Amino acid sequence: MTREDTETGSGWPTSAVSSDELNYGPPGMTAPGARLWRDAPSGFLRFESTVVVGHGEETWAAASEAVLRWEVKTRSGFTVTADDGSGVAAREGGRYTVTAGLGPFAVREPVEVVAVVATPQRCGFAYGTRRGHPVSGEEAFVVHRDDDGRVLLTLRSLTRAAPAGLWRALFLVLLLAQRRVRARYLRALT
Repeated sequence: MTREDTETGSGWPTSAVSSDELNYGPPGMTAPGARLWRDAPSGFLRFESTVVVGHGEETWAAASEAVLRWEVKTRSGFTVTADDGSGVAAREGGRYTVTAGLGPFAVREPVEVVAVVATPQRCGFAYGTRRGHPVSGEEAFVVHRDDDGRVLLTLRSLTRAAPAGLWRALFLVLLLAQRRVRARYLRALT
């Protein structure tokens, strides 16, 4: 969570991000600023995995910059464009379109960054799905380091079927694709 986050009576963080176009709620449930992640709310499939990226200050600097520039996604075969043309650096409240090419087809995924963390030990962001996204939920990419100087990448994800439309009927197929893509994410910075 960022400093701007506050706790709500529901126990889930809120942020400065407007949830008017998000297709789930509340934003910030993957808690990219937290070392430990609490359980997922009911109705979501929860995923978390951590891999070692490398060691030392140089690796930390490169990985921190890469994660905030969406390189976990782009190195995994996606393109990312800011809806307002401002560039791809992740910024809270920024809206982006993530595009996945599937042969001659392209799937466009509208998302919004719901939290950004940038501390000396932890750097990353979470984005939420907006209306029109094939699924509903949130995903976080976080680079962090431990006391031994190891640099790690943690992926957190909450997923459920999109609220309506054709994608909802294809949810099981999307889950299989998501499993393959997550494997790419976890190799993206190594």
